[in-house]
Amino acid sequence: MKTNVTLKMDVELLREARILAAKQGTSISRMLSETLEDMVRRELAYEKSMERALRRLRRGFDLGWKPAASRDLLHERGESR
Repeated sequence: MKTNVTLKMDVELLREARILAAKQGTSISRMLSETLEDMVRRELAYEKSMERALRRLRRGFDLGWKPAASRDLLHERGESR
């Protein structure tokens, strides 16, 4: 379903928008609609990506690190370098 929207904009901006739309072979309405659609799609993709990243961070990553068996072993390894 589509609906009409009323915008207020500077006269000069409207003139330039008409020229731009004509160069692209489209209408101002279609140009604005496609731009808004793209903005909404990007925002939703960003939010989805952020949620995935936060879930991964909460779950954590197994880096395979294991603490040294003892403090002495840790110091021995450091001295042998």
